[in-house]
Amino acid sequence: MLSLRNFWRRNKRKVFVTVGVFGSGYVLYKLYAAHRQRLLDLDKELEREREADELIKFQLQNHFENIQRIVDSTTLPYAMYYLRNRISEDLDLSYLTNRLNQVKDLRMTKLEKLELWENLKVLSFTKMVLSLWSMTALNLYVRIQVNILGRHLYIDAARGMESSYLMEEVDQFDRHGQQEFLATADYLSNYGMVRLIPNMRTAATEVLKGKKLTDTFNASTLRETIMQILNTFKTIGGLHDWVTYLIPENGLSYKQSVVAYAKDFDDISLLPNVSKLDQLILEARAVLMSADFGDVMEISLRSIVDALMEDVGLQSGGSLSSGIPLARLLARVAQTGPVLLDEPSKNRFIQIIQSLPEVELFYTLLYANMPLQFSENT
Repeated sequence: MLSLRNFWRRNKRKVFVTVGVFGSGYVLYKLYAAHRQRLLDLDKELEREREADELIKFQLQNHFENIQRIVDSTTLPYAMYYLRNRISEDLDLSYLTNRLNQVKDLRMTKLEKLELWENLKVLSFTKMVLSLWSMTALNLYVRIQVNILGRHLYIDAARGMESSYLMEEVDQFDRHGQQEFLATADYLSNYGMVRLIPNMRTAATEVLKGKKLTDTFNASTLRETIMQILNTFKTIGGLHDWVTYLIPENGLSYKQSVVAYAKDFDDISLLPNVSKLDQLILEARAVLMSADFGDVMEISLRSIVDALMEDVGLQSGGSLSSGIPLARLLARVAQTGPVLLDEPSKNRFIQIIQSLPEVELFYTLLYANMPLQFSENT
């Protein structure tokens, strides 16, 4: 016992130091282990978040592609079909051509015959330019719809929704807001034509009033005439008056138009709620009235006019290069309308619009930014 006390007395300092060293080492080890575990847990949490983000992106991409497929396979083809039928019915030239073919039998005066030719001249150009403008505007508008719907999905995901909840909301969005919003693609055919056709005819009448049936037209003259009609048409009404041909003012006005058009409905309350539709229409109108879209529309129209001149030149067999009387040109002018309104899968003019770099850039920026951030050219 005495020797143990002597040992303790002589070595207690060393013992304390040794125990302290080992104790500190153990504490440091535990701290290191805990820190390492926290890092591992953090890595696992980040990995789970990355997996969740990838899943949401995958879901969004799939849904956005589904919307695009709906547009390419259903929305745009049906909208073009109704547009083609509406223009064909409202601007039917067969009555005028039949009357002109029966001039001798009907014993018309020169003044009556001239009046028929003047009407045919105006209506032929009205039909062609109207088809050109409507096809371009409708195609661009449908693409705006797709990008706005895709943008809404992105915003919903950014708010931190769980994946299952996100897809549940997407389903709700599909059943209500999306379908109603996509249905406005027919607004131009069903409602916009009521004002669009008279205004386009007014523009054509103004430009063509100084052009005689005996005047010589070549490709340059024809292109200039088409652009003059388009530019005159833009000046009719207010700055953004043309937007009213393409899209309703708001969800309620659209709902009322549907009720008035579809007389089967007796009660406006039977139609779906319009709160989501209001929001989507507001965003779409902001895009349509933006300076950016105005530039895209102008570039698209000019590109289609150039392509159309190539087609007319080929059909004329080179005669349009040297020039032909306007009266002989009218038949070709009238025939371009149905070509411009051909179904999307066969319509090379729609493909031209979609392949324009300015159009591709516009839609990329539209999907990447809030629609309301586009500057309005007011």
